Amino acid sequence: MTGKPVKAAARDAEASTPLRALARGGYAANGVVHVLIGTIALAIAFGGQGEGDQSGAFRAIGDAPLGFLALWLLAVLLWALGVWHLVAGVAVSRRSDVKKWAVRVAEFGQAIVFVALGVIAASVALGARPDAEQTAEDASRGVLAIPGGAVLLGAVGLGIGIGGIAFVVMGVRRSFRSKVAIPPGRLGRAVTVLGVIGFIAKGVSLAIIGVLLVVAAVTVDPAAAGGLDGAIDALLGVVGGPFLVGFVGAGFVAYGVFCFFRARYAKL
Repeated sequence: MTGKPVKAAARDAEASTPLRALARGGYAANGVVHVLIGTIALAIAFGGQGEGDQSGAFRAIGDAPLGFLALWLLAVLLWALGVWHLVAGVAVSRRSDVKKWAVRVAEFGQAIVFVALGVIAASVALGARPDAEQTAEDASRGVLAIPGGAVLLGAVGLGIGIGGIAFVVMGVRRSFRSKVAIPPGRLGRAVTVLGVIGFIAKGVSLAIIGVLLVVAAVTVDPAAAGGLDGAIDALLGVVGGPFLVGFVGAGFVAYGVFCFFRARYAKL
């Protein structure tokens, strides 16, 4: 159980102006990553080549002039956003213990995601060339090798799938507006539309990743597992695949632009 001194320290950190500024920068960095992923996905939809995932986006940045510095800046900002979500999870105070822990799990999950993204950015800056799909397969193979591994992998896939559905619901219901001070007028309507499209597209991709992991667990075949790039490949294999990939790509671009506005208007 979190002690009062730890909660007090977390609340002080949460109220820190420098950390808030860095967290806003982290949202902008997340926007850059999503815009690049979406652009790569759009290129794939039109017959181009590329890796439509975070690793592919970071490698594209690294290949640009001054890409090394840009990657380190993105890494620092993403880490800062991860720290923000961590302290927000520790500092949360609700009347209901169930709600409190639900919020904490969500905040801690986001903290892990952003810290991991920062690690990938830093590794690419240091010269690594991570392969997200191979990493997903290797991780799935390791999980399947342990007793009860198939059940564990299936549970992870189910959790990711549920997260994807949650993103879709947030987009359809526009509940993301509770986290952002939507500006009035046309700008506010544009930000809302970007959020709706972006959350739905991201939710669809997460749901597909979850399905791939569940399939890998049921068939006990780690090769069936995959990340975002694998989800795009899966979409390409169905009827109307290029159109669907194009929708996801456009949705990721929309989500990235929404993140830029979130950097300015997020309720921190």
